Amino acid sequence: MTRTVLRPKWPAWFRGFLIVAAMSLLVYAVAAWEWPWAPGRWGGLTAGTLAALLFVVDSLYPFRRRWNAWPFGTVQRWLQFHVYGGGIAALYVLMHVGFHLPNGLFGWWLFLLSFWVIASGMAGVYLQKQIPSVLANNLAVEAIYERIPELTTRLQAEADKLLTGAPDLLQRFYSSNTRASLAAVSPAWSYLVDFRAERERRMAPFKEVTTYLSDADRVKLTDLQAIVSEKFELDVQYSLQRMLKVWVPLHAVPAVVLMGLLVVHVAAVLLF
Repeated sequence: MTRTVLRPKWPAWFRGFLIVAAMSLLVYAVAAWEWPWAPGRWGGLTAGTLAALLFVVDSLYPFRRRWNAWPFGTVQRWLQFHVYGGGIAALYVLMHVGFHLPNGLFGWWLFLLSFWVIASGMAGVYLQKQIPSVLANNLAVEAIYERIPELTTRLQAEADKLLTGAPDLLQRFYSSNTRASLAAVSPAWSYLVDFRAERERRMAPFKEVTTYLSDADRVKLTDLQAIVSEKFELDVQYSLQRMLKVWVPLHAVPAVVLMGLLVVHVAAVLLF
């Protein structure tokens, strides 16, 4: 699963990224060997200008549909440029400062924001590959994010109704092992990596109690187990969908701030 997620969908773009990165590093190595390298000299300024231009084009990604995918032709190409162009921009930021730590508070803000945006973007690529795969291949339940709390409440009511009139053993089992887990959505970040262990943990008590029940009560237990299984899948659904919703502002807001600081930085270089 992990290898599949990390495998590039468009190998040609990945190869192009590696070629551009290698050529850029070669040019940097030759230029830095021959001439003094500094952010304010021609080499550093060139790398900084290229990084800024790439960040600007990357920032236009939200408008791709409005522009009918111009100038890349398709939304998929826009996405590939957004990902790999951002990676090259990060390399040019490092080249701009000569692979040294920046000086001054403003330089640190630009430096840290640049790499936060790139790192969060890479995390987004992973999430957008991994989450649909998990949802499609491992879960039987599908639900809209906003409706999951409501569906959870219904499941608890359904379980309460199912256990009405059940024998004392089944009632005690339900009260002590199951009902609390049905009370509310229980999200967890770990579900992105593996949720099978938690599923087995929640289902294990059912195997232990089934031997003490009559055939009729085992039917009720099976129905209750189905409810618990559905609730668990809703927890997983909610957790994974929430990750995507949380990721968007964590990536987009710093990107907007970065673009604002880049404008100030470029203006300062040109005017002073």
